[in-house]
Amino acid sequence: MTLTIWLSLLLICLLGAASPGPSLAMVMRHTLSRGAVAGLICAWAHAIGIALYALLTLIGLALALQQSPVLFNALTLAGAGYLGWLGWQALQSNGTSQTYANKAQAVSYWRAATDGLAISLFNPKILLFFLALFSQFVTAADKHTGRILLLATPALVDGLWYSLIALTLSRPDIVSRLRHHSALIDKLSGIVLILLALRVVYTLLTATE
Repeated sequence: MTLTIWLSLLLICLLGAASPGPSLAMVMRHTLSRGAVAGLICAWAHAIGIALYALLTLIGLALALQQSPVLFNALTLAGAGYLGWLGWQALQSNGTSQTYANKAQAVSYWRAATDGLAISLFNPKILLFFLALFSQFVTAADKHTGRILLLATPALVDGLWYSLIALTLSRPDIVSRLRHHSALIDKLSGIVLILLALRVVYTLLTATE
């Protein structure tokens, strides 16, 4: 893998990580409700999911799904359903500040980890990213060094980006203001998640017509 190809991969991974979506909403919710450590755990669990996608793409997931539209559509619908479920949960929330005070940290950290991993594995946008963009770099990874870079780059970029988000949002002055509006933030994030789920379903239906 040449430096030019790696820089192109790095740029695409940065753009993918920085684009707003359900992953950002999940890291924000855990950071604001349970603190910086929970946000960091959520961020790096999300990065593990990204690394898993990178590994599966490297061993042929992209080719397999492209040759099986039914399987691809099923995974996309499952992801849309998961986003919708998360959105519904967020809409039912009355704010996250009380959650932080009432739940044990061990449970909070485990929930942050499972949510971070699940949102990366069931987010159709991430699946599409690896199918449409990331898979194009697989042929350039013809040596062990290239394969390591192919696996490590998206995972590290993702983990570091969301860690930056978590650390920024955990500043006391920012947390106090955002927690004051935590119920509104939950409602807005719920609406965004549901709209994303509906958009995924609409895009899939129009593509199959």
